Amino acid sequence: MKDIISLETIEQKIFLIRGHKVMIDRDLARLYGVETKYLNRQVRRNIERFPEEFMFNLTREEKDELVTICHRFKTMKHSSTLPYAFTEHGVAMLASVLKSEKAVKISIVINKAFVRLRRFIATHKELAHKLSELERKIAKHDEDIQAIFYAIKQLMTPSEKPKRKIGFHKE
Repeated sequence: MKDIISLETIEQKIFLIRGHKVMIDRDLARLYGVETKYLNRQVRRNIERFPEEFMFNLTREEKDELVTICHRFKTMKHSSTLPYAFTEHGVAMLASVLKSEKAVKISIVINKAFVRLRRFIATHKELAHKLSELERKIAKHDEDIQAIFYAIKQLMTPSEKPKRKIGFHKE
């Protein structure tokens, strides 16, 4: 199946809100080729299919932050309705309530994008872990090097009191 839209385009529409990777109802409506109010109406008619872990309303603060971050949401700035955010499972459920062939195809591509992001994050977690291990090792080496420099400086600085001469001396 040839992808209708690129994974990169979809990945740009995925946000991290409340610790969940989500897509906003407006973006989903555009992808599915329907109006946002139609998409939300279908969701409300089938609300039992969308528990909180599938979909939630953004708070006013979250909406304002989204408007600030993304130019495409500028028209939401003065809207009285708060947008819905759909998790990966919510997006999959949307295809079943919209009941169009395009919705099914778009949903598949969106789910591929979520999977790709999960793999990407997992790879970065491994890399971050290895990087922190390396930092700990370097920090330990830094401490050892600091101790060596301190010892060298101690050896290089002349002692403050004159050393007593050994042997017999005339006074």
